[in-house]
Amino acid sequence: MPQELFDVVDEADHVIGVAPRSEVHARRWWHRAVHIFVRNTRGELLIHLRTPTKDEYPNCYTSSASGHVDSGETYSVAAQRELREELGLAGPLRELQKFPASAEMCYEHTMLYELTTDQAPQFDPGEIASGEFLPLPTIAERVAAAPEQFTPCFRTLFAWYLAQQTA
Repeated sequence: MPQELFDVVDEADHVIGVAPRSEVHARRWWHRAVHIFVRNTRGELLIHLRTPTKDEYPNCYTSSASGHVDSGETYSVAAQRELREELGLAGPLRELQKFPASAEMCYEHTMLYELTTDQAPQFDPGEIASGEFLPLPTIAERVAAAPEQFTPCFRTLFAWYLAQQTA
């Protein structure tokens, strides 16, 4: 299987090159990613447990769906692709916030989207060990009790998201 190619970007998210996934991650070059928070009409948020075979943060909880933006791809196209690939879902995504690349964001400029649906997700077993919809306070309690069980990106995105819900 050919290796994914990512756009390498600068601080302002301008493309400065293209490189394979392994090199981008090994050198910690800035690149692009998307995260999608899927909510149901009860207001619960879907989180999932990454499989033990993931190369980064195996066996950690993270966003409903997430992934890299391929070279030449837009954030919105990547978000729809990841939603379909990881959860078997489709729908109108609401763009919430763009986060700059940093160590906490895994060196990724990240666009956060939201989808509200009551469709049952179909988890990709190569990516997702399990998943569940939970109330936001329950997720907040779990993150506070055991932050190491959640990816750094998710912790950052969820803290921002939670602040928006209570503002």
